[in-house]
Amino acid sequence: MDTRALIREFKDFVMRGNVIDLAVAVVIATTFKPIIDTLVDGVILPFIAAIGGKPNFNSVAFDIGDGHILIGTFITAVISFVIVAAVVFFFVVKPMNVFLGKVKKDATAAPLAPGEDILLLREIRDALKR
Repeated sequence: MDTRALIREFKDFVMRGNVIDLAVAVVIATTFKPIIDTLVDGVILPFIAAIGGKPNFNSVAFDIGDGHILIGTFITAVISFVIVAAVVFFFVVKPMNVFLGKVKKDATAAPLAPGEDILLLREIRDALKR
């Protein structure tokens, strides 16, 4: 395969909108992660500790033969994931859907009337057709 064609194809792939959108999403997610971690570790898990007596389940484990199974670490990770997913859904996805729904509704509800310049251009077009 021609090297130039391969480089061109790679450039087209990288410059495609989806790749750029994905890169932006990764950067935003990376900077958003400390906020979510602070919320989970500093607010929600201590709240769980106040109710249940422990901030996490990391100490829950059992032994099978020579193996030490850390099931509590897995449970804590699952709970953290559910909390993060809920925070992202309720504070990012849901408000964005509501906002975008309003924007879409506004855009379809009242179509813009053509400006004077467009009307004048249409008159000129129609006059030229005759």
